[in-house]
Amino acid sequence: MASEKSTFQLESYESSSESDLEEARYARRKTSTRFHRGKVPSAYSSSSRESSGSHQHLLKTSPKKRRSGYYFYRVPQKVVKYMCWALLSTIIIFVLCLIRASYTSSRQVEMGTVEKSPPKPPPWEAFPFLTRYHGGIRSLIPQKDNVPEYPHDPEEKPDLERNATIAVKGARPLPKSVLFDPYSTVREGYAEKLECFLDPIDTVRIPKVHYYSGVMKRFPDAVMGSYGVLGLRNDICFERFGRLGPYGYGYSLKRGGTGAGLHGDREGAEDLWTESEEISEVDYSNVQWAKVQASCATKNAARYHPVEHAGEDIFVSPKTDEKETMGADSRPDESDGIMRDSNLERRVGQNRPPAGNQSSADPESSKKNVILLPRTAVLIRTWWDFHYTTEDIVYLRSLIAELSLLSGGEFIIHFLIHVRDDNVPIWADQKIYDRILENALPAEFRGMGTLWSERQMGLIYGGIQESFFRDLPVHGVYRSTFMPVQYFSHLHPEYDFVWNWEMDVRYTGQWYHFFDQIRKWTKAQPRKGLWERNGRFYIPSVHGSWEDFKQMVRVQTEMGTDSPNNIWSGLKAPTGNSIPGSSSTQPKADTPVWGPEPPLDVLTDQNDPQPPTTHEKDKYEWGVGEEADLITFNPLFDPDGTTWFFTKDITGYNTTSSLPPRRAAITTSSRLSKRLLTLMHRETVLKRHTMFSEMWPASVSLHHGLKAVYAPHPMYIDRDWPPAYLAAVMNAGRNGASGGARTSVYGGREHNFKGTTWFYDAGFAPNLWRRWLGLKVDNDGGEREEVAGAGRMCLPGVLLHPVKGVEMVVEGAGMLGAEEEGGGGGEMDGEEPGVGE
Repeated sequence: MASEKSTFQLESYESSSESDLEEARYARRKTSTRFHRGKVPSAYSSSSRESSGSHQHLLKTSPKKRRSGYYFYRVPQKVVKYMCWALLSTIIIFVLCLIRASYTSSRQVEMGTVEKSPPKPPPWEAFPFLTRYHGGIRSLIPQKDNVPEYPHDPEEKPDLERNATIAVKGARPLPKSVLFDPYSTVREGYAEKLECFLDPIDTVRIPKVHYYSGVMKRFPDAVMGSYGVLGLRNDICFERFGRLGPYGYGYSLKRGGTGAGLHGDREGAEDLWTESEEISEVDYSNVQWAKVQASCATKNAARYHPVEHAGEDIFVSPKTDEKETMGADSRPDESDGIMRDSNLERRVGQNRPPAGNQSSADPESSKKNVILLPRTAVLIRTWWDFHYTTEDIVYLRSLIAELSLLSGGEFIIHFLIHVRDDNVPIWADQKIYDRILENALPAEFRGMGTLWSERQMGLIYGGIQESFFRDLPVHGVYRSTFMPVQYFSHLHPEYDFVWNWEMDVRYTGQWYHFFDQIRKWTKAQPRKGLWERNGRFYIPSVHGSWEDFKQMVRVQTEMGTDSPNNIWSGLKAPTGNSIPGSSSTQPKADTPVWGPEPPLDVLTDQNDPQPPTTHEKDKYEWGVGEEADLITFNPLFDPDGTTWFFTKDITGYNTTSSLPPRRAAITTSSRLSKRLLTLMHRETVLKRHTMFSEMWPASVSLHHGLKAVYAPHPMYIDRDWPPAYLAAVMNAGRNGASGGARTSVYGGREHNFKGTTWFYDAGFAPNLWRRWLGLKVDNDGGEREEVAGAGRMCLPGVLLHPVKGVEMVVEGAGMLGAEEEGGGGGEMDGEEPGVGE
């Protein structure tokens, strides 16, 4: 056993020795190869200089441990299983949702569209409607005895007895209407005004507007603005026959009228023609307003400043047919070199009375120092395919007669006609220009128009950066309404002032009385605190007298208010008026505007007016007696920080650090001075500056220190708003202003104007006008109600906008005057999206 055991151990040892020797040889072979490549001596080298590798151990040495490699983490099978289930569930749910959506859509198609519940109505819709706007002339009482239905104490309960109307016809005799004559034939220091007629031989006199004394019983007071402040009459009222009868309303087509107004309550309608034998119904089918206006302007030329040389028209130079457009006693004065248009307005008021044919006023005026009147143009904004209804014709006749003819040429009426097709080259071809102009106006107004197009404005005011703000072109009528007005003023420097007037504005009073009183009041306004007053609605039932309102605005500006609306005002640079101890950068008080407020890159060297003294030292003297450069009929609000849609529609200005200071007034009906229009023209031409239409004139006035005034004309509202709540809504901006904060009424809160008589989309304005005309509105009013009740409506002078598409019952034609597609409004109509500026 011992020998077998030793034999097994020996064999085992020999086998292990052979194995070890084999591994040692393999290791030496590897080492030799490695050293050979690295030039290190090895045991197998043939060189005697290399040391022998016999020193290496024959036995296997323990190898060094290898570094472990990097392996991807293997997700446990259990986790993978759950993930697969989750993915499968998601796919199943998604497929089920698609199936349900398909089923729901199919059901909606079968059942029709299901309307969502309407949003919560605004608070004012819960207020009750006022009823006493729609009284009649048989309920007239003296204005001093009237107890208005509105405004009143919110806690006062309405008296139904006092709201009742006199409903019995003939209960008391209807007084005769009275002639309304706001014109002064002779004014001390001025040349005499000569009477104008409707025919070339001076035989057809112009009928004048008639009114009734008093107001309808319980007739509401104007909630915003004031008659007394502006010097307007609120103790009288106008019904439709006395107001529109002089212009063809109320008598038949055979007698030269419109054939409208032959129905309804006509008691007292003939008083207009029975008052005097010298005044009779006018046959307007033969009146050519261009000739009549030219003759009147020439006859009274001595009353006005001499005509300056007109600007040069760089485009087509149409010829003028003097025989067709000039008055009977006038001949062309070719020395002025301004015969460039086939339209009358390029000649009307431009000629001095020709030698040897002067009016009787000229010798007298040359002997003494007479005061000369400024020349004023009224631009009626219309377009080439506008549909002129019977009601539009009456409106235009009233404007020309009352503003131009009866005033002795103080105003000259023009039509600024927009050619909406930019592919028509009116600036390059004489025949095209004349052909379009011939068809753009009704026959009786031909010779009073000027054409323009957006492409023409792009040629004149080239180089302006095109931003397509809200997908609208910068030269378009919507964004740049005043570009053609600027260019018109450039061609006609004889006009000291230009009224930009829309086709959808109406006034129930007399036009000249309204325009003249607005001019006088704005001229008398001091500049101190003017921009701050301009930015607020004047609500007499809350603010008190005008003097109280003026002092309230001063305190709000200098001291600031604690109104929470200030939190939402636009961030402005901190001033010394910041709230003590406050970390906010927004000052509590406002810095009053005093002199020019230029942006970073304003047009310089324009002789901008500078304050004669500091704001603190001025005693409300600077600006008194100065004609306003801009007159608007809505507040000049600060759009900064508001939600108004066009607050950032600014082109060409340096806006790297901040937007330029700016102001805006909704609706573009306004008066602009030649100084303002020249600055607007130069800013656009030289600096490539422009802004959105309703911002542009006001902002240029602010930048250059011009006098801009908001005229607080009387505005009515159709519902019983609590006056304090109304004031809080309308003046919900910064420090009691209408703008300057996110809570401003301009922008997302403009629905509050729906029930007013003046805004771009006011709903009460057209309804009130139609009811005043004796038409039915929402199944109320009309002929039967007038005849059975208190008679036709009688309103004081109210400015209304917008009024369009009025249908009138015309003799032999039924309902005429329906608005055709594309017609019925002003150039800014439709206008601000969501708005209508």
